Amino acid sequence: MKEVAQRALSLLDLTSLNDTDTEETVVALCAKAHGDFGKTAAVCIWPRFVKTAKKELAGTGVSVATVVNFPQGGTDIEATVAETKQAVADGADEIDVVLPYKAFMDGDKETAKALLTATREACKGKIMKVIIESGVLAHASLIADASRLSIECGADFIKTSTGKTPVSATLEAANAMLEVIRESGKPVGFKASGGVRTTEQAADYLTLADKIMGSKWANVKTFRFGASGLRDSLLASMGYNVTAGENKGY
Repeated sequence: MKEVAQRALSLLDLTSLNDTDTEETVVALCAKAHGDFGKTAAVCIWPRFVKTAKKELAGTGVSVATVVNFPQGGTDIEATVAETKQAVADGADEIDVVLPYKAFMDGDKETAKALLTATREACKGKIMKVIIESGVLAHASLIADASRLSIECGADFIKTSTGKTPVSATLEAANAMLEVIRESGKPVGFKASGGVRTTEQAADYLTLADKIMGSKWANVKTFRFGASGLRDSLLASMGYNVTAGENKGY
């Protein structure tokens, strides 16, 4: 399990998207993203903290991800584009945009497509992850359709969830999304976000990805976990005494 934990840690978008987050919260989060154990793939924080995270992570190799149109997944294209452009200007490396999933479910795929296309243009040259909110879409066919639309609009990753709805990532949703990625033949990644808290759960997702996409496929450019609590479980599996707040092996 130690090797699995090491693999998963390198794919982790260490996340804090709480309404109570402060500059101090983000500084502390960034400090947890790298250390004796190595480093996570990214930190994911609110747009207003991008500058702080960029400063704290300078020279570490940890990317800065932020969220737009989040968490509601509304249809205001102009506002989403403005938010995206500001995040990029502040130094964001990765943009996680919420698909207008309610409009999509109501059959308004054109608005959903227009928002994603405009966001893609606004963050050109950066990684764009599209959050489809798979727990609300619920049905495999809808999840697959939303995944296909996201890929059509230039998504670099398709992501399960905001983590703000009752159902977040599930293996069933992951299976549907990975199958669409495989069918597309495009270099698109997958992100399991929300509800992945233990090394054992992370292992299940990696096993699924290995089965569908091949054992060499899942790397930092193609697979991410979006989580806040997963880090400590992974470090414990790697032999670090996280309860004591130390990055030293037992």
